[in-house]
Amino acid sequence: MFFSIFVRMDQTYTIRQLLRYASVLFLFMGCSGLRAQPSADSADSIRISLLTCDSGEEIYALFGHTCIRYEHPSQGIDLVFNYGMFDFNAPNFIYRFVKGETDYVLGVVDFARFEREYRYLNRAVWQQTLQLTAEEKGKLFRLLQVNSLPENRVYRYNFFFDNCATRPRDKIEECISGQVVYRPSDDNKQSFRDIVRRSSRGQAWSRFGMDFCLGAEADRPISYREEMFAPFYLRDAFAGAVIRDGGKERALVSRTTEIISPTAVEKADDFLLTPLCSAILLFIAVGAATIYGQRKRRSLWGIDLLLFAASGLAGCVITFLSCFSVHPAVSPNYLIAVFHPLHLLLLPFFLRKEAKGKKSYYHFINMAVLTFFVLSWPINPQQFDFAVLPLTFCLLIRSASHIERTRKKK
Repeated sequence: MFFSIFVRMDQTYTIRQLLRYASVLFLFMGCSGLRAQPSADSADSIRISLLTCDSGEEIYALFGHTCIRYEHPSQGIDLVFNYGMFDFNAPNFIYRFVKGETDYVLGVVDFARFEREYRYLNRAVWQQTLQLTAEEKGKLFRLLQVNSLPENRVYRYNFFFDNCATRPRDKIEECISGQVVYRPSDDNKQSFRDIVRRSSRGQAWSRFGMDFCLGAEADRPISYREEMFAPFYLRDAFAGAVIRDGGKERALVSRTTEIISPTAVEKADDFLLTPLCSAILLFIAVGAATIYGQRKRRSLWGIDLLLFAASGLAGCVITFLSCFSVHPAVSPNYLIAVFHPLHLLLLPFFLRKEAKGKKSYYHFINMAVLTFFVLSWPINPQQFDFAVLPLTFCLLIRSASHIERTRKKK
């Protein structure tokens, strides 16, 4: 989701790599003096900010990103703490990500490098300067230092509850003397799916894929705090939050600045074949072929081979997520009524009957289940992408066609 790419280190390091890691080590060594000799000058010059990065085109960048920036100008220190780093090259990365066993890493880079990256990507970055006391700044920086140690920097990523946005929020709250009070801007209850859809606006296929994988649990109303899994919601929450310490209150954020402004670019037109358009075109093609087959009294079993095999494969994904993945909000998924592994497992048996012109009871059961699914659509606790409806009708009319063609046979 909203993260940067972490490049795995090989067993042999180049001279440039060694110098880079040595420079970070010296930065931390230089910062250790803050704990030993605090002064009014150092306390005033230190600034800690929440950075919110704009979304990108890749699916993992659709939600934006969150980091913590630590500045100590008098010592020439300007670091960015990034809880969203991961390694694409890690063994079994895709499998572990789908299963919900992906490990993420807290990385530390100098701000100049961070800035170059986001200017190159042409993505905006907003900085919210936190109004913290000298003691809170020191405590937070020491916590980040400890978190960035090799033995502490790896954590188990959780899409909604433990990610690159929730980690910075939790660490900041942990170091504040008093309580952070958030002020929701409205009483409209949202769900995880609502935020996922809003964040993937303009990316129809990515939105369809995420919608397909999320189950009914993603449609429950969530709290204001749970909304902060998304970086932009966290940014807005921080903007209105206050710190209550005893009888005193102070704003959590003292100033908000857009520190990186993207240059205007002409965006390419969205791909015309959205999931809904593609599903409707498929339904028209399958419907026309089915009418032709009925008139010619032909089974056209090749169409069923493609449709039911694809639906079965999609059902295997849903079944794996529902039964084996530890990701939250993927189970139960009522799309299992339409897309399930039985389509794939029983495919050879009912295709053989189709080819011989014999009656297949599988199509009777499938037609009944799909009809119930369509009729219960308005009251189903799970929200579905509208592209699912034409896809359901494709399977439905194929089963209905087989029943009609063999209704007089035993």
